[in-house]
Amino acid sequence: MSAPLHDQLDIVIPTIRDLGFLEQWRPFFQPYHLIIIQDGDPSRKINVPEGFDYELYTRNDIERILGDKAWAISFKDSACRCFGFMVSKKRYIYTIDDDCFVAKNPSGEDINVLEQHIKNLLCPSTPYFFNTLYDPYREGADFVRGYPFSLREGVPTAISHGLWLNIPDYDAPTQMVKPRERNQRYVDAVMTVPKGTLYPMCGMNLAFDREIIGPALYFGLMGEGQPIGRYDDMWAGWCSKVICDHLGVGSKTGLPYVWHSKASNPFVNLKKEYKGIFWQEEIIPFFQQVTLNKETTDVCDLYLELAEKVRKGLGHIDPYFNKLADGMIAWIAGWRQLNAPKSA
Repeated sequence: MSAPLHDQLDIVIPTIRDLGFLEQWRPFFQPYHLIIIQDGDPSRKINVPEGFDYELYTRNDIERILGDKAWAISFKDSACRCFGFMVSKKRYIYTIDDDCFVAKNPSGEDINVLEQHIKNLLCPSTPYFFNTLYDPYREGADFVRGYPFSLREGVPTAISHGLWLNIPDYDAPTQMVKPRERNQRYVDAVMTVPKGTLYPMCGMNLAFDREIIGPALYFGLMGEGQPIGRYDDMWAGWCSKVICDHLGVGSKTGLPYVWHSKASNPFVNLKKEYKGIFWQEEIIPFFQQVTLNKETTDVCDLYLELAEKVRKGLGHIDPYFNKLADGMIAWIAGWRQLNAPKSA
């Protein structure tokens, strides 16, 4: 059986190391095109197993392609992955971290993450009314009694957020308190995140419809020269969810699972996170309350509007947010440079 959407989906991988982890993923990933974003030293040669179709970009490539806008792409941080979102020409993106491996379901079968993510993206979402049997479009489920018939058609799905077995995606304080904790619970469920509800989006096992929401998936300014780290995917999650809600499209979370193999150092993580841990107590209420122009439907225009609201609404916290707003604007300029509108 041919791989689903093999000609419509790119796999984006940020890395600083050889990609031997792809050997385990070969049965699932080999039919697809890979976009590898090499972080760190651009002169280092990254080894990619034979047989994969890929393009690889270093920092030198990012600077050559984006010129004076390249500063908006993070350096020495996995947030650099979003450059792959920008240069892709496919409709769908799947992005994964290089310390994630094939997980098994409770029956002991390897989980085909792309197959499940594609199912999530191609089935509607239900953000306006919660279905207590979770995803009503899955086999063996449906809308429960009392669910409004007027909402059963659902809305297009923009984002599919997958989860992880083994090492959970904890912040540094939780890592320190629970250093040996492992996620062994496989929950066989997919659900739509309700409209008006934010969620902590993790970038290590994530798929999205680039045509619907791509320009909103900017992973911010992190890494070298920045006062904060490990909030790149959080930022993209907050921004994209606000825009999804504005557009009336859905974000799903749940299946599929990957096996997250390596716990990062909690003390290093705390140094990266500690400002964000305080700042998010103001950032989250900002995103909960922000509204966008009802007449605007273009994602790039919505993101530019959001950038100015970030400047006005969060700039008082730290000068970083003014720089981040500038980065959001530069990101959209880069996106438009590389993604000219399709002619009618």
